[in-house]
Amino acid sequence: MDIWLVILIGAIIVFIGYRAMVPAKGVKTISADELKPELKKFGKQFVDVRTPAEFKAGHIKEFKNIPLNELPNRLDELNADKDIYLMCQSGMRSSRAAGLLKKNGFKQIINVSGGMNNYRP
Repeated sequence: MDIWLVILIGAIIVFIGYRAMVPAKGVKTISADELKPELKKFGKQFVDVRTPAEFKAGHIKEFKNIPLNELPNRLDELNADKDIYLMCQSGMRSSRAAGLLKKNGFKQIINVSGGMNNYRP
């Protein structure tokens, strides 16, 4: 009986981890390398959802800092009709931000997988 409980708990943990890492349905995912040419295009929005301290320690100049915990109250700073690129340190918080934006009517959401950990200028 104990082994089945361990297997069940393990399966639940794997499922939760999977859900946290998979972007919301309808959200495009790109690599840090694919982001580079997008930074030069006009009419795009770039949002870094890391904490202000993380952002201050190093960021991409085109990105605006809106920490994930502040995002629900700052949606009015973003245009739901324009592409919005999301980035964090590893891709997990930006994936959660993508889900939040999707639920609030944003349609053109792009998550940068691997985040700043994978970005090389």
